[in-house]
Amino acid sequence: MAEPAQREATYENLMQVPPHLVAEILYGRLHTHPRPAPRHARSTSALTGKLFGPYDEGDGGPGGWWILDEPELHLGSEVLVPDLAGWRRERMPQLPETAWFELAPDWVCEVLSPSTAQTDRSLKLPLYAKHGIRHNPESLITPSCLSATS
Repeated sequence: MAEPAQREATYENLMQVPPHLVAEILYGRLHTHPRPAPRHARSTSALTGKLFGPYDEGDGGPGGWWILDEPELHLGSEVLVPDLAGWRRERMPQLPETAWFELAPDWVCEVLSPSTAQTDRSLKLPLYAKHGIRHNPESLITPSCLSATS
């Protein structure tokens, strides 16, 4: 017997997810995972601390960026929530008034945890590339890797 066709997930479906979960729509399907564990949160906090001054505020660095934790990206029919993202201010002079971003960031970073690594690598990374978002190997880090160098 054939499986019934699945309907595309909608933003309404995403809004019905309990607040203790992170919800994304990837390839038309709703994906959820728990809020980050403490080591994951510490890693993203440490990265934000290192990036914010030089890139967002221009303190000892180039400046000219908006650096944000867990922004909600609406890229076509996809809704993604990277751990960190950055936009060059020349492309986005002001932050939007909405709770999400329709302009793809210039850079994203995913902290790889055991519960999110497969989704980050196999589903989200190709979507970031499809929307022209740059990344490099340093943008995919593990909490243990970061804490070993911090």
